[in-house]
Amino acid sequence: MKVTVLGGCGAIGSIAVHTLVSTGLFQEVVIADINVEKARMLASKLAPGRVSAVKVDAGDPDSIRKAVEGSTVVLNCVGPFYKYGPTVLGTVIEAGINYVDICDDYDATGKLLEMDSKAREKGVSALIGMGSSPGISNVIVRFCADNLLDEVESIDIYHAHGGEKVEGPAVVKHRIHSMMIDIPVFLDGEFKTVRLFEESGRMLEEEVEFPGIGKYRVYAYPHPETITLPRYIKGVKRVTNLGLVLPPAYAELIKSVVRLGMVDEKPITVGDCQVSPLDFAVAFILSQREKLLKEAGITEPMGCLMIVVKGKLKGKGYKYVFSMYSRGKGMGAGTGIPAALGTILMAQGKINRKGVFPPEAGVDPRDIFSLASKYIKIDGKSGFPINVERIDEEGNVEKLSIESLFQP
Repeated sequence: MKVTVLGGCGAIGSIAVHTLVSTGLFQEVVIADINVEKARMLASKLAPGRVSAVKVDAGDPDSIRKAVEGSTVVLNCVGPFYKYGPTVLGTVIEAGINYVDICDDYDATGKLLEMDSKAREKGVSALIGMGSSPGISNVIVRFCADNLLDEVESIDIYHAHGGEKVEGPAVVKHRIHSMMIDIPVFLDGEFKTVRLFEESGRMLEEEVEFPGIGKYRVYAYPHPETITLPRYIKGVKRVTNLGLVLPPAYAELIKSVVRLGMVDEKPITVGDCQVSPLDFAVAFILSQREKLLKEAGITEPMGCLMIVVKGKLKGKGYKYVFSMYSRGKGMGAGTGIPAALGTILMAQGKINRKGVFPPEAGVDPRDIFSLASKYIKIDGKSGFPINVERIDEEGNVEKLSIESLFQP
């Protein structure tokens, strides 16, 4: 089998590549990146002869077509997805190759889902949003709906992370983009939109105690779960996604840039130079990042994802709280590892749905958790480090292991 990882030497793509290579399941792993020298360096450190590098321009269909030729499956880690996602997926579908990505832009997700009929016509399986959130969050909700509850009433997803050693311009642009657009939520059984800086958005803000990292105020985030989960989880009345980048002062800096309107991509004249306000804003934000991390005492990557699912079983109310937190491991591992596992399942033929679909529609939770326990070790433990609490309608809390939930 051959896998091509687009953006394979980035913060997330490189983790995915390492994971795919370490399993030994692929005869050939191709690292495709605009920075081909960096890709070659990574390939040389892994398994020369089995891992190779090619240059790819994610905005050029011809370049993409050449890079993915002959692949069993393509894993796309190139961001921002609102800019490159549709071009990449459209080209891979035309090539008739199965596909996985980590798209977390909701507006791009809508465009990708519009390619569903085209993918089915080509006999292509395209799994989108297979990271942490979206990704594992969707799979956990699917498992709840199928195995733990008779009815799912609400799904609230919370995330806070920061402190990665490196943060690139694409990540900051993604955050700016997320703050500017209408944010989709599913409330009272209806799709609605809110705006981050308006009352509609502020009403959703919450103080959340994240296990292992502390208490923070989170705000509405335009992630795809709020538009895909209501389509596949019958009867749900509420789906929200609230998050924060750490430290809070860093998030506030990005918010301030958006409030000031320094987000235009059209260049303006500064002295003798032509400068895009957006590019300047991103460069300034990144220039302040180290200082803000130091002031907050954040010296290593840290993050937490929480999924809260409420519903009923045999007429009684229950709340399940799933949490994954880490220190010393950042967004790269949290997103890259699930993406690699989804890619393996796709290559093995365990994801056989055709068309374009999110994780809750095409990934069997037992398959991906089984794969994680076989190939993934985090802090000496196999599988995903997920803590589980079940709270009944009287408020009694029961701590469970993720393994116990998979018992017949």
